[in-house]
Amino acid sequence: MRVILDTNVLLGALISPQGPPDAIYRAWRAARFDLVTSGAQLDELRRASRYPKLKAILPAHRIGTMVNNLQRAIVLGDLPPLPDGIGATDPNDAFLLAMALAGDADYLVTGDRRAGLLQRGSLQRTRILTPATFCAEALL
Repeated sequence: MRVILDTNVLLGALISPQGPPDAIYRAWRAARFDLVTSGAQLDELRRASRYPKLKAILPAHRIGTMVNNLQRAIVLGDLPPLPDGIGATDPNDAFLLAMALAGDADYLVTGDRRAGLLQRGSLQRTRILTPATFCAEALL
C-alpha cells in the first residue's frame, strides 16, 4: 500500500505523540506501508519548521531527524503538472495531488479540513482521508 502524508500530518506526529498522525508515522517506520514523498514536500517541511509557532514547540533536531527518515521513503523527483481539469482549491496543495498521481498512491492522508482535499474524497485511485479514518480503515 502506497501512502502520502500531508505535511500537516507529519508535523502532527511530532507535536502530539499520542494521536493518529503519530500512529501513522510509527506504522510507516515499522514498514506497514510504503510512504511516498517528494523534494517539494521535504522543502515544505523544512520551511514550515522555521515558522515561529513551530520553532517554539519543536526542536530543530526533531524536524531534521524526520527529514532524514523520509529520505528512506519513495522520494519522487520533479512532479509533473496536474492534468487539465484537476486542480487544488488551495494552490499550495497542488503538489500533494501531483504526488498522488505520480506516486500511484492508494491513500493521501490530510488533517486540513479547510483546503478542499478531504471534500474531494478521491483522485483517480487515491482515497483522501483524515488521519483518524486512515487509522481505522487501513491500519487495522
